[in-house]
Amino acid sequence: MLVADDQALLRGSFRLLVDSEPGLEVVGEAATGLEAVTLAAVVRPDVVLMDVRMPEMDGIEATRRLGGGARVLIVTMFDLDAYVYAALRAGASGFLLKDTPPADLLSAIRVVAAGEALLAPSVTRRLIEEFARTPAAPAFQGLDELTEREREVLTLIARGLSNHEIAGYLHLSLATIKTHIGRLLTKLDARDRAQLVIAAYESGLVGAAR
Repeated sequence: MLVADDQALLRGSFRLLVDSEPGLEVVGEAATGLEAVTLAAVVRPDVVLMDVRMPEMDGIEATRRLGGGARVLIVTMFDLDAYVYAALRAGASGFLLKDTPPADLLSAIRVVAAGEALLAPSVTRRLIEEFARTPAAPAFQGLDELTEREREVLTLIARGLSNHEIAGYLHLSLATIKTHIGRLLTKLDARDRAQLVIAAYESGLVGAAR
């Protein structure tokens, strides 16, 4: 994992926490967004723990420039809608606040590393409202190719339901839901669950009032 934060004390704290966890290791530290992008190309981390506000290049632009080369978990003290929205559009797979308990942070790193998306509960609802207030031109193609069932699954993902909850709601097996999600990722050329949420809102398939 690569840690990108402009505060040396925080970088050191994150390194100690992560390196103490079996199966996790910090392979590099960066003090700026530009340094994070450059270093990531060398050490090729599975996950980048990325701050938002950094000199030279902020964490949002750094996430965008990584271009899918690593999964990004945004960790910031700023609980602001614009940051969440921008980070997810840039390709981040998760968003947590810096006051997240250590155990939850380690769990989040594992979730993101495993290919899942993760959002801090405190920002999820406002994120949905942000999509409704500031609609953007859809960045995802392939919505017309979705089956009715796939649209149902996508809608439920965007509303925050887990795979188990979706399976129960639609009276389908968990394996079937996972198959539908795999097809959604392929058809929409989306990297993970976070991008599926973006696709659902930006396409107008789901709105905050629903």
